[in-house]
Amino acid sequence: MVALRAALRFATLFGSVSLLGSCLCHSPSGTPKTAALATPPSSAPPAVPAMDSAPTFLEMRNVDFHVGGDVILHVRHLQGLMRGRDGVVDFDDGKSFTTWVSSAEAGLTGDDLTNLMNDHVFAYRGAPLRNIHVTLKNGRLEQTGILHKGVDIPFKIVSDVSLTSDGRIRLHPVDTDIFCVDGDRLMKALGLTMQKMVDVSKAVGVTIEKNDFILDPFRVLPPPIIKGRLLSVRVVNDELIQEIGPLPGPDAQIASIPTPPDTSAKNYMYYRGGHLHFGRKLLMTDADMQVLDADPSNPFDFDLDHYMIQLVAGYSRTLANAGLWVVMPDAHRVVRLEQTVGGEVASMRDTTCNCAKPPPVPRPPSGNVKKP
Repeated sequence: MVALRAALRFATLFGSVSLLGSCLCHSPSGTPKTAALATPPSSAPPAVPAMDSAPTFLEMRNVDFHVGGDVILHVRHLQGLMRGRDGVVDFDDGKSFTTWVSSAEAGLTGDDLTNLMNDHVFAYRGAPLRNIHVTLKNGRLEQTGILHKGVDIPFKIVSDVSLTSDGRIRLHPVDTDIFCVDGDRLMKALGLTMQKMVDVSKAVGVTIEKNDFILDPFRVLPPPIIKGRLLSVRVVNDELIQEIGPLPGPDAQIASIPTPPDTSAKNYMYYRGGHLHFGRKLLMTDADMQVLDADPSNPFDFDLDHYMIQLVAGYSRTLANAGLWVVMPDAHRVVRLEQTVGGEVASMRDTTCNCAKPPPVPRPPSGNVKKP
């Protein structure tokens, strides 16, 4: 009886937990194709008035943004502003800055939610759940794994995903299996609820109301910190898609994004205003930097924790207005060859044959170009 109760707790908890990972989405898979060299703006963009040095305005289009090493936020579009410690947004310290979202659509795949649950949300000593695997299908979230309560209890939980009135994610179990037994009927017969059985006091961003798990889509994510309000959430194929708006009331931070230098770019990140530190040694005041994807045929794969490898493998150009135009290869297409004092040496990853020579880095356009 004790094992059965534990199993029930585990199943419900697990269903909710998977959902909590839902915070952003979209990233097609497959072997990337070599793309044509991106073309920088042909003329200097119009002058932009100087901005307050405190915030850095941000715009993203089609970016797979890595957080915590193994979780990818598949950002379709995002506008917001960033504020960093001591007034500096530091790319070399993901814990030093916060992003306030004005508008965004993003999400997580089943693999991203799996990594989020195992490696972040329930990665603490004595966590009740492990070996969690999340699948998104038929408009619902399905989780399997092991609940440990004296003994290991295998479970499977299928949950409906919905939005709470205060902008959190509700995971409502509709089918629970424990030891191949109907967990829903068993819990009802014993008068049990998840709230009574499962202790999630050490899991950041997770609470339980009766049998429903309630997840805060921002607090469950690893750094950098993201602030906003979830406006809608839905399961589409293998994606948990979320629409995000600004925080309500006095906490709102609304961003007005200037036009980026290269308006023809499909996949990019644009940073404007404030102080931006990157490349370990570079500090840009009144920042004006557009980072573009060397292969626009798929989303821009950007790994904040290891962006220096991408930076070294790419190239940059200084524009007439002193802005910076940077082209980087996707994170999954670069490989570290060796480490030297002060930085990494990187080249394009060969995706067809381990023995073949890596393809050459695209040749930069003529002009005032900074080569790695």
